[in-house]
Amino acid sequence: MTTPSIKPLDGIRVLELGNYIAAPTAGRLLADFGAEVIKVERPGTGDELRNWRLIKGSTSMLYRTINRNKKSVVLDLRSEAGREAVKALVRECDVVLENFRPGTLEKWGIGPEVLNEINPRLIISRISAFGQTGPLSRRPGFAAVAEAFSGFRNLVGDPDRAPVRVGVSIGDSIAGLYAAFGVVMSLYQREVRTGAGTEPVALRERVIDVALHEAMFSMMESLIPDYQAYGVERERVGGRMEGIAPSNAYLCSDGASIVVAGNGDSIYQRYMETIGRPDLASDPALQTNADRWARREELDEAIGRWCMQRSSAEALAALGKAGVPAGPIYTAADISTDEQYLARDMIQTFEVSTGEEEPTRVGFPGIVPVIGEHSLPIRHLGPELGQNTSEVLTGLLGMDETQIAEATASKEHLPA
Repeated sequence: MTTPSIKPLDGIRVLELGNYIAAPTAGRLLADFGAEVIKVERPGTGDELRNWRLIKGSTSMLYRTINRNKKSVVLDLRSEAGREAVKALVRECDVVLENFRPGTLEKWGIGPEVLNEINPRLIISRISAFGQTGPLSRRPGFAAVAEAFSGFRNLVGDPDRAPVRVGVSIGDSIAGLYAAFGVVMSLYQREVRTGAGTEPVALRERVIDVALHEAMFSMMESLIPDYQAYGVERERVGGRMEGIAPSNAYLCSDGASIVVAGNGDSIYQRYMETIGRPDLASDPALQTNADRWARREELDEAIGRWCMQRSSAEALAALGKAGVPAGPIYTAADISTDEQYLARDMIQTFEVSTGEEEPTRVGFPGIVPVIGEHSLPIRHLGPELGQNTSEVLTGLLGMDETQIAEATASKEHLPA
């Protein structure tokens, strides 16, 4: 049974001026937990994400996922009427999210100083490739560039090949997480410091500056300390983790691969006994991670040989019985029917247009983190373009049809 709707951020209103993945991910997180997120999209085409991985129909499942629980309002920020509507919305909002190139909002006359004059309590979360300051701040860049600049990309892949990227937009998503965390932190600070006799929070403390490359750099653990303390440069190690052994993916006889993390000292003993190698378990030169890392090729060869003699189910059953952490490498098909995901409502189904004559029931990822025993319910998927324009501009701002038409008319011929 789905957990009743819990909305810790109920009463918070967010204006999202973001496209693609980073800022919309921050908006999704805030919306998931009850904030009213008003997503501003350009006339005609809307957020570019509507067409990313679009297999059929008019709106991608990626857009439906990342922009769930939001409202879509069409405004043209290239027009004076569109920008005036944004200013009016700012008066009614607690937070602005944006991921334009630094300087764009200022050029349009809606930078932080202007918005602060309109709403002195406003929190502004800004996501960009290299941040709002520094010599590279004005340089454009997507997450792929930021992942490379952070050192992350250099560690992904096999040592004898060029670095590769992971299969999702990890840089954008982590930046979005940081942006949402920054917003919640700033909201808390703002509320704590609004009592009688307290000073208002200064604008500089209400501007959350998230750089994509810094978000990824913060995930790099001890990359820099190891280098500066010992001169150690981390290298790509394929499916392994530097300095940790044995921990890798192994191919089984049925063509499926499994991941086994048997690197704990006591776990290692049970692991080697399970694969029929008590000699490796008792070898005095293999009792620490450092020792095992030095002989990682030998260990992986022994484990790989054992796995290839068994199906993935047989291997996992034997390892599970011995208490060795191991698991299957899931595909989308596996996840869609897995009991653990389903038990916590981590797959939630909706009727959605897929380009066919009739809507299709499609599963979407649940809300994380869980509050209670199950994922909170997704209230609705990413909306149609401009679905809430009249509702928001009329209901919140009192605009009439003529004013709405002026603010939403496309001004594509104007410079950005």
